[in-house]
Amino acid sequence: MNRLMTGFAVVGSMLTFLPTPVCSAASNTATTLIPLDGPNQLETHTTVDCFRADGHCDFTAGADMRTPDGVTGFPPSLWARQTTEIRSSNRLAYLDAHANGQYERVMKAMGSDEITSVYFGDGPPDKYQTTGRIDSTDWSTGQPKTDVNVIVCTHVQVVYTGVNVTSPSTCAQTTFS
Repeated sequence: MNRLMTGFAVVGSMLTFLPTPVCSAASNTATTLIPLDGPNQLETHTTVDCFRADGHCDFTAGADMRTPDGVTGFPPSLWARQTTEIRSSNRLAYLDAHANGQYERVMKAMGSDEITSVYFGDGPPDKYQTTGRIDSTDWSTGQPKTDVNVIVCTHVQVVYTGVNVTSPSTCAQTTFS
């Protein structure tokens, strides 16, 4: 019995030296579906991943059409405007958002950023999404602020032949890990 315990102690102590992941993230994803035309649904989704190591988050907010055959893009006559709001419930956090799309504009306000994206025509589902980075800074020190929550909400207005609909907000929320 002593040998078993000794062997277990050796194996247990060896486990403490195994490599740990270099960078982990706290993540959250949210999805909302609403009816469009016939059996089709408008799907909006947000994802946010926050990294404590350097006080930044990566986000994705998008829309697509869910048909009985699966997820697709939109028809050629599409015009859509997506609004994505990034904020924290902590008023001392300054969240600085940067988006990567072609037709996007970022409006910065005290404590929240709003990204407006415009989409035209048909294409694959990933055409209708915005991605970017959020840097969290403490207003009083200028240092990364990682003891806060980050909220990413999006809604989209979709217009194409016979359809004009605005989705409700879809929000993902997480903290830094």
